[in-house]
Amino acid sequence: MSQIKQKQRHLLSVLQQYSEPVGLVTLLEALGEGFAERSVRRWLGDFVKQGIVEKTGQRRGTKYLLVSNLREKKKERESFIPPEGPSDELISTVFSEKNRAAIAYVQQPLFKRDPAGYQHAWFDQYVPNETFYLPREKRSEMLARGVRAEAGELAGTYARKIYEKLLIDLSYNSSRLEGNTYSLLDTKKLLIEGKGNDTKLYEEKLMILNHKEAIRYLVDNVHRISVDYNEVCTLHYLLADSLLEARYAGKVRDHSVRIGLSAYMSLDSPSQLENQLRMVCEKAAKINNPHEQSFFLLVHISYLQAFADVNKRTARLSANIPLLTQNLVPLSFGEVDKDDYLKATLAIYELNNTAPLMELYCFSYFRTCIQYDKSVESELWDTIRARYRTQRRTMLGYIIKKQIVGRVLQEYIQGQAEKLIPEHDREAFIEDVFEDIKYIDEPRLVGLGVTPEELEAWLILRARNG
Repeated sequence: MSQIKQKQRHLLSVLQQYSEPVGLVTLLEALGEGFAERSVRRWLGDFVKQGIVEKTGQRRGTKYLLVSNLREKKKERESFIPPEGPSDELISTVFSEKNRAAIAYVQQPLFKRDPAGYQHAWFDQYVPNETFYLPREKRSEMLARGVRAEAGELAGTYARKIYEKLLIDLSYNSSRLEGNTYSLLDTKKLLIEGKGNDTKLYEEKLMILNHKEAIRYLVDNVHRISVDYNEVCTLHYLLADSLLEARYAGKVRDHSVRIGLSAYMSLDSPSQLENQLRMVCEKAAKINNPHEQSFFLLVHISYLQAFADVNKRTARLSANIPLLTQNLVPLSFGEVDKDDYLKATLAIYELNNTAPLMELYCFSYFRTCIQYDKSVESELWDTIRARYRTQRRTMLGYIIKKQIVGRVLQEYIQGQAEKLIPEHDREAFIEDVFEDIKYIDEPRLVGLGVTPEELEAWLILRARNG
């Protein structure tokens, strides 16, 4: 731990001793030699911004107190957390008995938890294909239940088949875990029909649309994508676009960040962050088991906090790279409680304990396998139609308005498909266009920008051309 962080930790420990607001002069006296007033004042300002410390008064009357020591906060927390620790009733039944101690620890008031910094040694101790976060029996069961393609099929074959379901489920659940209030139905309308919920914040709409772009990028490029630094940064860029300042989207941060309700203090140096993120990706790339590789990415991209924000979202989508490339059921984080996810993540930040998150990962993955078994088959036929709805309907409207028929029609459809549609979806897309042309009639003109008269003229022209 650096000397500065040691001093910050000592400052917090001194503040813990005061049950009433305390002034800067008193704090400096309690801290002793080696603490410059300017530095202490700056650190206190940072703690105030992070919500760790409350500031009262102005100028010489300014005083500070740990938020966790405020009487009202203390009473509020104690109404849920008895002095001896959280009761078992407050800890989700998803967590096994052996992991409840870790969850109970991170549920304590902040002042009772030790400040924690990034532990290089913990990361260094992990040796690919020798160290495992997921137990052997879980890895075997997930592989057995997650396979969804025949041997020899191209990477991403399954992902393209279930694209619409993956898009909706992962966008909804990943956003939900960040506090997004869009319902599953709202999310589906936004992603498939482009209709947002006007009663929700625009930021929530943007978060979901950014997930759409990132997931589409994964599926479109799954045949060539790999676990590496540039791909993780690309996913962050797509997820963070317009939610963060442009200079921070897809780039490691150049300033300190602190995590609310956590005693964890991550690395600050941009060069350290970039180097460590590269090391995380390099180590992950060496892991052979796809689920272990997935979980390792989920853990360590979240833990590093390399970006100004959107770290956990980036971790969740990165964790799907090994699953999509190997034609396995993806991880959509369905049925994972938001508070459980937060607590399990805090256990990693503050204790380097991956077991609670591992239980959530396995629980959610097995549930996802069951859900996909029950629902995917009925949705497969519609995937390409839903995915390229806009392109298909735009082409259809143009064909009718421009009275395109015969050989020119075939050339137009083929040419547009080559321009607009990835090769792996092109044949199915062309079939969909011709199917729409075959059954086109007046009730199907909605949204095409075509009049009934234009349709009638086109139908007559088509009939003349055979």
